[in-house]
Amino acid sequence: MLKKQQILFLVLLLQSVHVYSQSISVVEASISELQTALENGSTTSLQLVDLYLARIEAYDKQGPALNSIIRINPRVRDHAVELDNERAQTGARSSLHGIPVLIKDNYNTIDMPTTNGSVALANFFPSYNATQVDLLLDAGAIIIAKTNLHEYARGITSIASLVGQTRNPYDIRRVPGGSSGGTAAAVAASFGAIGMGSDTCGSIRIPSAFNNLIGLRPSKGISSIYGIMPLSHTQDTGGPLARTVEDLALVLDLTIGYDPNDAATELMREQTPPRFLESLNSVDLEGLRFGKIKSYFEAANSSTRSVIEEALEWYAAEGVEIIEVELLEQGELINSSGVIQHEFEIDFNRYLAANGSEEIANVNDVVEYGLLHEALANQMKSSVEEEFDEDAYEKSIEARSMIRASIEDLFELNSLDVLVYPTITQSPALIGDPQTGSSCQLSAHSGLPALSMPVGFASNDLPVGMEILGKHFQDVELLAIAKHYEESNSPRQIPSVTPELINGEAPSVESRRLTFSQNSISLQLDTEFSIQTNLFSFRVTQNPDNDAEVFAVTLIIDTEEGIDLNEPIVLNLMGPNIKQASGEYFMSEEFREAYNQNRLFLKVFADSTSVTGSTQQL
Repeated sequence: MLKKQQILFLVLLLQSVHVYSQSISVVEASISELQTALENGSTTSLQLVDLYLARIEAYDKQGPALNSIIRINPRVRDHAVELDNERAQTGARSSLHGIPVLIKDNYNTIDMPTTNGSVALANFFPSYNATQVDLLLDAGAIIIAKTNLHEYARGITSIASLVGQTRNPYDIRRVPGGSSGGTAAAVAASFGAIGMGSDTCGSIRIPSAFNNLIGLRPSKGISSIYGIMPLSHTQDTGGPLARTVEDLALVLDLTIGYDPNDAATELMREQTPPRFLESLNSVDLEGLRFGKIKSYFEAANSSTRSVIEEALEWYAAEGVEIIEVELLEQGELINSSGVIQHEFEIDFNRYLAANGSEEIANVNDVVEYGLLHEALANQMKSSVEEEFDEDAYEKSIEARSMIRASIEDLFELNSLDVLVYPTITQSPALIGDPQTGSSCQLSAHSGLPALSMPVGFASNDLPVGMEILGKHFQDVELLAIAKHYEESNSPRQIPSVTPELINGEAPSVESRRLTFSQNSISLQLDTEFSIQTNLFSFRVTQNPDNDAEVFAVTLIIDTEEGIDLNEPIVLNLMGPNIKQASGEYFMSEEFREAYNQNRLFLKVFADSTSVTGSTQQL
């Protein structure tokens, strides 16, 4: 027990990462900003491609190793040159002309393999492009890369047998959501201007929530799923994930519409297509009524719930009325209305046949030869072992009509404009742990549109998404509602592990050696700060000739207002009776900021019989 102790202080001087200017930065750049730069000649599509490729090279398999990319398009630079030449000769085709985009690797691309994340399809070339891919190419977009996904789109953690686990750029120890987790991580890290995903039950919305993005599961039939590897033709949808509402609207405008190859889009044959971009300012918040689904908020962890509650308080201050509601028999309706297990094997086998797959003929081949990640084993085995039950399938289809009618009744009885709830009630799971908390079914099982919008960060520095669900074909209104929040609150933040490149290179690890010497105590502190891995590493070594006993070596964060060395301890570096200690710390946002602002102090606790107190700033 300490009868007397003396606290010694040493300022830990740490330097900030310097970001060097360049003619254009693609980090967080919007499509309109990139298009303006292309139009005024300050950049070219080839230069944009090279800037994005440099970021992929630096951060996808190195540094934070996000592992979001399956393949780079081998013709991406050639395609960029072609579009640059076309722009010079005839002008831009659209606002996507010459813009690099990312494509989830379950979208057919005839000039690149389409793998679904599986070793079974590692070199599989489909016989036709996905409709949405053709629409993007027709608009002049450049496919820069195909992105990783949860294999066969059958999960929400984005792990696959072909390239493994994708990491969340906001915490590389955690999952990015799924199944479009590769697209989400890549868009968040600015590996492309925007990315395409698919959503059968949450696969656009959950990754959007986990990566501080915005993503829409559209009204079923508003856009084509032709050429997207099927999980369930009844529930499958496809569309973009974006960093801004405007980018989302722009790409939606170019990828929706009737497709004779997708029967679900028949409703668009005679329907005037919604105009997302021009309608972003079409909604007045005053007088809107949000139905807050009570059970989903009760199921959410406190950090997630509090962030969404704050967002709803903002909406309320803008004139929105928030009403607590509950869907009658919600659990029973959800459990009885899913059709993935009924449709997957049949749909996927038809897809393989239509695309001339020779090496893999059906789902049974995948299972029999073990050509899948173990995380998918039980799901895939059940697909081939269980016989198709026509009666059970028809009951599930009927239940889908019931859940939609129940939701529409809830809207009508409460005069609601949208329903609101957490996109997912739990934080991103640590890699290897199961992910829970999905709220995907209301939209997926009813065919109604739902938008996941970023609303801030929880106390653990992880992004939080709020989902708003609308009536059928109310997709435009959902984006307009989210646009108000985005403009006033700026919820988008850049992931710390993928900063601006410095002269084309990722920031290097910063090393420091500090020597503390005061009377009878001498010790050395070596530190490394890696922004790419978000790790602060340290080694403390005492001088063996120390006469005084050192009880603890710690770090504190000083206040921003001025020096206050009585702040609580944030990190212990060494305890009593130890001469040398080392370790690493996964940094919080607060710690990173203190490091960059030189507000970290070394605090040494020692036997005062040997040392007199002093404070020294280095």
